[in-house]
Amino acid sequence: MALTTKSLNARHHAFSAPEFQLKVLQQGLVQDNKFVSFQDNLATHALYPLKPAGASILQVNLGKMCNQTCKHCHVDAGPDRKEIMTRETMELCLRALAHAPQIQIVDLTGGAPEMNPDFRWFVEELSKLGRQIMVRCNLTIIVANKKYHDLPEFFKKHQVQVVSSLPYFAASRTDAQRGDGVFEKSIAALKLLNEAGYGKKDTGLKLDLVYNPSGAFLPSGQAALEAEFKRRLGNGYGIEFNNLFCITNLPISRYLDYLVESGNYDSYMHKLVSAFNPEAAANVMCRNTISVSWDGYLFDCDFNQMLDLAVASTIKHIRDFNTTTLNEREIVLNQHCYGCTAGAGSSCGGETVK
Repeated sequence: MALTTKSLNARHHAFSAPEFQLKVLQQGLVQDNKFVSFQDNLATHALYPLKPAGASILQVNLGKMCNQTCKHCHVDAGPDRKEIMTRETMELCLRALAHAPQIQIVDLTGGAPEMNPDFRWFVEELSKLGRQIMVRCNLTIIVANKKYHDLPEFFKKHQVQVVSSLPYFAASRTDAQRGDGVFEKSIAALKLLNEAGYGKKDTGLKLDLVYNPSGAFLPSGQAALEAEFKRRLGNGYGIEFNNLFCITNLPISRYLDYLVESGNYDSYMHKLVSAFNPEAAANVMCRNTISVSWDGYLFDCDFNQMLDLAVASTIKHIRDFNTTTLNEREIVLNQHCYGCTAGAGSSCGGETVK
């Protein structure tokens, strides 16, 4: 039986269940609505089956707790979420990294990863291992509470690369997506990061921004948007940053909820399918990244993590981490993968087609 908007709305917080999200992605919302399977589409190209190119990044979700509740959040994060990575699981991550010298980048995400009580300890331990550390900072956490005000200096001390979401260079669109007052707080946080040297020429302190479209459309060209962001933020607020990453919104969690409630689900999926680019698939993040959930389980990417699509490997948990075995797996695919392979592609580092 076909899924309908009415049946979805009858559920409380419909998309909290990963298996239900997968039903929506696979069956569509109306009878006879058939989207070509991503796996079948990719199977006509030389990249199939999609396999790792060698893990060089470990992306670690430190928990789903966040001081914001963003409309597009694929993690469904918020202040009420209690899922937090324990120090014991962090220690397992450190042990895995100690035996995997080829993984030189650790990408810390959430939620707001800084809200994990062991966040600073973990960063310090990662520094001792000599790893490059990235933190996915929502900016407002820096000014949300006095205990976070020194984060720019803490990041600087450990040479942490800061990657921050900023939906737009104006308050209207930013606040519409992320909540009232978020733009103003984000600007204040960016100024503090600039004062610490982040985003400044020749400091080596990288500050990158992330752009997500605020509606049911794909991002435009990354280079042009970056130039526009730099001009608007520089002229309007004196803010400097290094790179802008354009990331396509994937149809899962709250964004899937938005697509259904606004009647945009079918048209958005058609946009993604029509824009499928096999060249973009060659450089998607799942080929060089392994994602670790807050409770230590392993996934091909953080989107698969939110859909509970575990890695297709005998190694399922960070305690058993083995890069040789994991590099032999096939990457788990589903309809949401169209989001990473549409147009110029999309990954945690922006476009995948250069």
